[in-house]
Amino acid sequence: MLDAVIILAFVAACAGIGFHSWEAFPPGIQTQVTNVDGLRFVLSAFGGLIGVGVGIFAQTNYRRVEQQVRDMPAFVLLSRSIGLVIGLITANLLLAPLFLIPIPTEFSFIKPLLGVLGSILFSISGANLADVHGRSLLRLINPNSAQALLLAEGTLTPAMTKVLDTSCIIDGRITDLMETEFIEGQILVPNFVLQELQQVADSSNDQKRSRGRRGLDLLNKLRESYPERILMSRADYDDIPTVDAKLVRLAMDINGALLTNDYNLNKVASVQRVPVLNINDLAKAMRPTYLPGDSLDLKILKEGKEPAQGVGYLNDGTMVVVEDGRDHLGDNLEVVVTSALQTSAGRMIFARPKASAIA
Repeated sequence: MLDAVIILAFVAACAGIGFHSWEAFPPGIQTQVTNVDGLRFVLSAFGGLIGVGVGIFAQTNYRRVEQQVRDMPAFVLLSRSIGLVIGLITANLLLAPLFLIPIPTEFSFIKPLLGVLGSILFSISGANLADVHGRSLLRLINPNSAQALLLAEGTLTPAMTKVLDTSCIIDGRITDLMETEFIEGQILVPNFVLQELQQVADSSNDQKRSRGRRGLDLLNKLRESYPERILMSRADYDDIPTVDAKLVRLAMDINGALLTNDYNLNKVASVQRVPVLNINDLAKAMRPTYLPGDSLDLKILKEGKEPAQGVGYLNDGTMVVVEDGRDHLGDNLEVVVTSALQTSAGRMIFARPKASAIA
């Protein structure tokens, strides 16, 4: 519709110019014309044909400029607009004294010509300078705009919202992660997760009830400590029966990630290509790696299955089997790692006392 309006506007304008162009003919030619109305019609039709070509050209260029403006980053559009306005203001200030100079009538066209040319020249110069220094100028105006500019142009991506699972709240390690500030962005707690947590807290089983109440206390602590990051959501899906399926659906709807330590929920979400942040996977990744020859300070807590073996544990719960460690039960012992084994139950490290290893 807009394309047709642009073309029709140029056709009407050019036809009108053609119709009234008769008045600009020299008097000698006007006296030779016998049918003025016919000539006006011919000139109007000729002007309309020219208007069709000019209108198509203008419409094509308008669409091209429109597409360029849409694809242009926001900060470029803003800086060019500011540069254009500053250029026009500068042109008017500099050319104003020239308009006060008396000029003969024969050269009166020079003033509007200088005005048009000066405005075009300074506006283009202002826009070009804005392209070069626009980012710096905006940063001077608002020092906090650097990140916003990078986000607008796609260099940076905003932090993904995390959807918090019930098991992750009850686990409790989320509070430590929040304190370390390794988790960025906002964390969403859906209303159906809060309801599930309340059901666990009201359970007849003493163990479940204590875990549920602990989870509610931790959630209240998080909301008090991080009121701007922990958000409650009333989103619900009545047509979905399980909480896990609702969590996956919510994460998909908001293009967010799931924050959980539930193995099955992790697998279901991964199948549906929903990003998952699993606290258990993070804990495994943060476990220190011990290679043969590394030394450990270990307390021998119990006997091993094999004769002369002693068993100790690292801070993360990893079992360390020490050869010839049975005689050191209850003692702190410096041991040397000999090998490590990854089993279905977890990781196991084998070591021997450092003194015997040196011998």
